[in-house]
Amino acid sequence: MKRLAVELRKPLFWLILFCFLGGVLLHYSEYIFSSQTSVNTFLGLQRHSIERLLFLTIVILADVLYGFGIAMAYLIAAILVMIPRFFLSTPYLADSIYETLAVLLAGIGFNWWFESHRREVGRREQSLLKLDSIRQELESHIETIRENEKRLSVLHSITTAINEFGSLAEILNIAAEKILEVVAADGVLIYLINRSTRVLELKQFRGVSQEFASGVDRLEIGEGFNGWVVQSGKPAFIEDSASDPRLSREVVKKERIGSQFIVPLMAREEVIGTLCILSHSKKKFTMEEEQLLILIGSELGVAMERASLSEEKERVGRRYRELFVRAHDAIWMQDLEGRILAANQAAADLTGYGGEEALGTNVTRFLAPGALELAREVRRKLMSGIEVEQPYEQRVIRKDGTEAIIMLTTSIIMDENGKPIFQHISRDVTRERRLAENLRLYARQITHAHEEERKRIARELHDDSIQALSILSRRVDELISAQSRRSKIIKPLEEVRAEIDNVLARIRLFAQDLRPPTLDYLGLIPAVRELLTQVGQQTGIQADLRIEGEGRHFMPEDELLIYRIIQEALRNVWRHASAKQVHVAIRFNARSATVDVTDDGNGFVIGEDLRFVQAGKIGLAGMQERADLLGGTLSIQSKPGQGTTVNLVVPGERWKTKA
Repeated sequence: MKRLAVELRKPLFWLILFCFLGGVLLHYSEYIFSSQTSVNTFLGLQRHSIERLLFLTIVILADVLYGFGIAMAYLIAAILVMIPRFFLSTPYLADSIYETLAVLLAGIGFNWWFESHRREVGRREQSLLKLDSIRQELESHIETIRENEKRLSVLHSITTAINEFGSLAEILNIAAEKILEVVAADGVLIYLINRSTRVLELKQFRGVSQEFASGVDRLEIGEGFNGWVVQSGKPAFIEDSASDPRLSREVVKKERIGSQFIVPLMAREEVIGTLCILSHSKKKFTMEEEQLLILIGSELGVAMERASLSEEKERVGRRYRELFVRAHDAIWMQDLEGRILAANQAAADLTGYGGEEALGTNVTRFLAPGALELAREVRRKLMSGIEVEQPYEQRVIRKDGTEAIIMLTTSIIMDENGKPIFQHISRDVTRERRLAENLRLYARQITHAHEEERKRIARELHDDSIQALSILSRRVDELISAQSRRSKIIKPLEEVRAEIDNVLARIRLFAQDLRPPTLDYLGLIPAVRELLTQVGQQTGIQADLRIEGEGRHFMPEDELLIYRIIQEALRNVWRHASAKQVHVAIRFNARSATVDVTDDGNGFVIGEDLRFVQAGKIGLAGMQERADLLGGTLSIQSKPGQGTTVNLVVPGERWKTKA
């Protein structure tokens, strides 16, 4: 409706409408005005043909001015106006029909063509508008790319400058200069947090006086603008430093500092310092400058952390080198082929090869043949990621041909090129091992002497005391037989004889405990079986023996040690465990023999360090000493209320012959 109201106010609309109405009047003038108009021709056309062309012209003009819809409306109206003449008297009926059809077809064709042309023009205009929009977007993207290239160029220049220097002071110096080159500011302050005191220390500054730099040094976290940024972990813009309530030091006013933009320096998601850009006048930093400074702060934080780690690495390296040189333990490093890369003085003293002489030498030069096989096995496990029990014992041949025993710890480290090398730390235990062997031999001699003394006492008890008591018992029997049954001394004599028999039985048990003859004549297993029978008879504890595997004999002194361990374990069961059952199992396999003594008694708490002597457990200490003499291992598992298991493992190298 609004568009129609606008069109009605246009003169051209009324002109076309009047022309159309004029054409209608002209087309039917002879009927409207009742006048006989002669048929006129013009340029070979009849008058009504010209009128029909006039209608076609009006339709075309309407199409040009108002579009396809209005033009078609005029065309339909014109056809409706011309059709009635077909039924009026006319000498040119066929021509009228042809001309009307021609006007209809021409009008439709022109309107269709013009509408298609208009739509094509519209599409072109839309395409042009889209192209213009795309052009504007491309220009915007290009401008953004240029700005990003500028920022990346600045970051690259700073990163390159930073990477060229390793020390922290050089990095900060270069960074401060580059920042002032790319940001329109008057000064730069770079703070770092002291890890020990947690205080912000001014490490680098540009564009400010020395007095100002001294005045704003050593800020507490949370103090002033930079301390607040550290506390919050977020960038801050200070438009007027003098009037800001966070101002903490008057030297800022004296220096006439205006605006500041401060960003935190981050490393591993932790604030390690601040980067402060300041201006003596009030300055509004652009978004691009702020983003650029934030990126520079991130890059600078990582660079400073890396430089700090590098310096710390240098300090650790110097300390390690000092420890390496001054260590009392022998330390050397070798490559995968066994060539020595470095060795300290202690290693030279151990092997007899001086520092320069040892470099490049292969370790096979001073490893004993058996030790070489062990070294290869350790290397294979370490390279495969298999855990190796360390330290382990090795044997080396010194330069003078003597043998040394060392306790060795081996680890894999990486060199500067990322290649694995072996690091060995060793301690000479030759003297300790010889002392231990002497002590073991001494302990074995003492044990042997004790057993011989036991054997002698048992023999003397059997040959002397038991024989004497037996004779005394027989004489008492003779006295009883010689007396009359009514004699008053018969009963006392019988009591004496009974007491003598009891003493005689106890002495026999004591002598057997000192040195069981079954062990000497039949071996370990029959002696243990006899021992279990005695335990069952004397204490009422149910005891049994289980043998697994193919039985073997040990050396007589070793069988005696094993018997004493089992005997002490059983003695502890009947004295302390309050057990009802005890089981002894002896298992033989290809590499060792294992003895288990298990009871269902009270159990007890075992200290982790197994210090039996300090705990007053002399019997357990004796069992441990005997296991050491056997070259085996003794372990005890016990918990209160869950019984006790004594486990002894004897290596097969102690075997004598097959049973």
